[in-house]
Amino acid sequence: MRGVRFLPLAAGIVLLGVFPVLAHHSLASEYRTNQTVTLKGTVTRVEWSNPHARLYLDTHSESGEVMKWDFELASPNLLTLHGWKIDTVRSGDRVTVDAYPARDGSNRAYATKISRGTP
Repeated sequence: MRGVRFLPLAAGIVLLGVFPVLAHHSLASEYRTNQTVTLKGTVTRVEWSNPHARLYLDTHSESGEVMKWDFELASPNLLTLHGWKIDTVRSGDRVTVDAYPARDGSNRAYATKISRGTP
C-alpha cells in the first residue's frame, strides 16, 4: 500500500513537467508565418529575457505618425549560440527588421532577420 500513497505525488510531478511544454506557443498560432513585413526604424529597447528576447522599434507610417512595434526574438540562449551579444543591438540603433506579423493585426511580429542601418 505504500506505493499507492505516492502514486498521486508521482502523477503530480509528471504533470508539472508537462506544463512548460504545453505553455509554449506555436509560432503559426500567433503569427502569420506565410507573410512577412519589412520595417525600418529606431530601436527603443531590447529585453534579454526568457523564454524569448524582445526588440521594441519606433517606425513611421506613410503619414509620418510614429508607430511602436514589439518584435519577439529567439531565446537569449539561441541568440548567443548564433553569435549575438547582449549589446549587439542597442537603443538608438537604426535597423531593418523582416518579420512574421501578428495574426491579431497588432503592431507585434516575430523577427526573422535584423539588419543594422536602413538603406
